[in-house]
Amino acid sequence: MSVESVIARMTELQQMIGGQVPTQTQPTNTQAFASQLQTATASAAMAGTTPTDATATTSLMSTGVSELPADVPYGAEITAAAKKYGIDPALLAGLVKQESGFNPNAGSPAGARGLTQLMPGTAAGLGVTNVLDPAQSLDGGAQYLKAQLDAFGGDVARALAAYNAGPGAVQRYGGVPPYAETQNYVRAVQANATAYRASSPAPSIL
Repeated sequence: MSVESVIARMTELQQMIGGQVPTQTQPTNTQAFASQLQTATASAAMAGTTPTDATATTSLMSTGVSELPADVPYGAEITAAAKKYGIDPALLAGLVKQESGFNPNAGSPAGARGLTQLMPGTAAGLGVTNVLDPAQSLDGGAQYLKAQLDAFGGDVARALAAYNAGPGAVQRYGGVPPYAETQNYVRAVQANATAYRASSPAPSIL
């Protein structure tokens, strides 16, 4: 019963009581009204709290489970972003470690920022509105890495080189460019990923 119906029923009962309704019927009507009022109040309370509770539950569930070692910051978020785009969580974690050291506020002189060090133009193209938001940065970085993997036939070294130096440089040199920074970057990210895979928790058999 809606609140409006309850109020209407209360007015009707008051009029009935004012019209000298027989005494024996008043307890029954009062009890019925109390029951209806309690039901309506409970319904209104549930209507007001259910969305909040559901939102809280969704928020808690969104943290997910990490497939990375327990000491990896943002492990669950990295795992979720990697799984969303079908890439290896250990590879994404290795990239984040090399790019920002897991510092969500990291920035480079060139203008790249966030966990995955996205440039403003790249971030905008990926739908990232706040590069300092860990979840958005990880989603954008995972999406961009996946695009490079697809562009270079799944070649991890070339994809990482493209992430660091740009896909144009990789295409121009037909592989990892002869830049010391890029070559060191590719080796470091792959070494990080290998270490994370080696120490990752065993998958559940359940």
